[in-house]
Amino acid sequence: MAQRAEGKSIGQVARETGLSVHALRFFEREELFLRPVPRTGGGRRVYEPADVEWLLLCNRLRESGMPIATLKRFAGLVRSGPGNEPERLALLQEHERAVRAKLAELGASLEIIHGKVVAYERHVREGTATGVWAPGP
Repeated sequence: MAQRAEGKSIGQVARETGLSVHALRFFEREELFLRPVPRTGGGRRVYEPADVEWLLLCNRLRESGMPIATLKRFAGLVRSGPGNEPERLALLQEHERAVRAKLAELGASLEIIHGKVVAYERHVREGTATGVWAPGP
């Protein structure tokens, strides 16, 4: 289906964002868009480039662990317009702290895993891997 002059179809937006059609409908029901998604006379949703950009940001926020409730609050703040930028900033700063903490945890886990990889590589290389962490008798 070619892009329509009046915007993008739900299928096109799903392909561009990596979200399923079901997820796009969920986002709409949960009021996560910045505007009501208009429809054609036949009832088909019509998305604009700004909708796609917003969805890509939402994807990134969700993939980084932002809960739907927080994303909904952020969307509501943005949708309500100027004047609440300090609240938006605080919300994003809190999420940034949470993501940095998760990265630190992952970094610590990676160090342990890497240590095990190095140990197993050495045992395999030296032919001494037999019995390494084997189940007990």
